[in-house]
Amino acid sequence: MAQQALPERGARLGRPMGAAAARETVHGVVLLLPGADPAGTRRPSRLSAAAVLPLARRMVRAGRSEGLTAHVVHYRCRGWNGASADPATDAGWAAEEVVRRYGDIPICLAGHGMGARAALRAAGHPAVSSVVALAPWLPEPDTEPAPEPVKQLVGRKVLIAHGTNDERTDPDLSYRLAERAKKVNRDVCRFEVHTDGHGLHQHRSEVQALAIDFLLGSLFASGYSRPVADALAAPPPLGLRMPLAAGFGANLRR
Repeated sequence: MAQQALPERGARLGRPMGAAAARETVHGVVLLLPGADPAGTRRPSRLSAAAVLPLARRMVRAGRSEGLTAHVVHYRCRGWNGASADPATDAGWAAEEVVRRYGDIPICLAGHGMGARAALRAAGHPAVSSVVALAPWLPEPDTEPAPEPVKQLVGRKVLIAHGTNDERTDPDLSYRLAERAKKVNRDVCRFEVHTDGHGLHQHRSEVQALAIDFLLGSLFASGYSRPVADALAAPPPLGLRMPLAAGFGANLRR
């Protein structure tokens, strides 16, 4: 008897956190996109999804009164896989699933590493209004047939944050992408986290506070802190090499 083929494993959303979990009205959603590998078709590690949970929890605590809900996106596989761009495809599916569940509400894509690349790449979905890209993993220009696209970022508010000591993905690559994006979309800013590495562990509190400030200001038009507003308004290179101050977020109203 021939063995029956197993159904293809799909992407899925993790449990809702925030307003939806409390059965409150949802006014905005942030989708957390974990890191991934350059290649690989095996099931993603649970550790990759767990790594973005602290940021998700802090985001929903800060945005609870605004009706914020967060979901972690669980990819179909653990690799980007060249032209397949699997995490970006899954991010697009997740945005569509949010629309199906919650209706016409704004979505922020927030990712780290390869998840940040997926967030930037999938930003063209009509429901996506903003992107938070932390230490985005970007390919060296001579390894890809075409530059990383930026046209899908038009009309979105975009924050990139990168550690200056990142040894896994060159911070200069995210600067060059931000520079190209700024030419087609003025609502792009980039912060440099001095002495921090790829995981952004050394200044985790400040990085999370920055992401939250940008998220709430973008999704709910509640206004940005002065450093974020200044970074968005400043021309290159100032607004794309904005230093993240030690203690950022300690005295913010949020």
